[in-house]
Amino acid sequence: MTVATLDLPDARLHFEVRGQGPLVALVGAPMDADSFAPLADLLATDHTVLTADPRGIKRSLLDDPAQDSTPKLRADDLSRLLARVDAGPAVVFGSSGGAITALALAQTHPEQLRAVIAHEPPLIELLPERDKLHTLTDELIATYLGGDAVGAWAKVMAQANITVPDGALEMMFGGERDPQHVADERRWFAHELHGTTHWAPDPDLLRAGPRLVIGIGEESAGQLCDRTSRALGAALGIEPVSFPGDHTGFADDPDGFAPALRAVLAQL
Repeated sequence: MTVATLDLPDARLHFEVRGQGPLVALVGAPMDADSFAPLADLLATDHTVLTADPRGIKRSLLDDPAQDSTPKLRADDLSRLLARVDAGPAVVFGSSGGAITALALAQTHPEQLRAVIAHEPPLIELLPERDKLHTLTDELIATYLGGDAVGAWAKVMAQANITVPDGALEMMFGGERDPQHVADERRWFAHELHGTTHWAPDPDLLRAGPRLVIGIGEESAGQLCDRTSRALGAALGIEPVSFPGDHTGFADDPDGFAPALRAVLAQL
């Protein structure tokens, strides 16, 4: 594995490259390179695999820590990273906010891409109740910035239609926590979540761009990102593909997720 830094005028991006073969980029937002490392190791036996920390997250440092993170900025970053790796047109697998990054890149730099696999993008702008959902997002951001992390995450899960066991949120987000995790979490709430969930795709640009696969977790039925992904599929006339697990299936069970991803890659 090669670990390197890409210097930009306003940031320094941490990225990692594994393996040899056709280029695959695994992209998250706010998920960092470590979240994709187990899956990247599995794919690197016959692919060149790029992972990175998004701008402002973990090892990717900003000159202005208060700068907002938008899909356009992250797509520009990804474009520069793909050019730096210089291993030919890439397949980009993006999950959650990273799927929106990948879709934004498909609209702005389609020549760099062989295909995009958009796994559960939270495209709230495509839903009829988007105004209500945006209001809820503003409320949960205010709850977090007001100092109630557990309460904010409870609102996130309620909005996403994700059920968690009693006491799980307190265990995960209350008490003593890793300072880096807290810093990245705060950045997501304060500077990334709003811009990501307000981004709207351009169907005409996506139809004219690289091949697009829309992925949904088999265990995500009825959840917010299941509905947004299906709305994108309906707008583009694309039937979504099922992947193992739920919204974070690629990280929860990379051994189970990798074969499904390989099956999709083999068809691109």
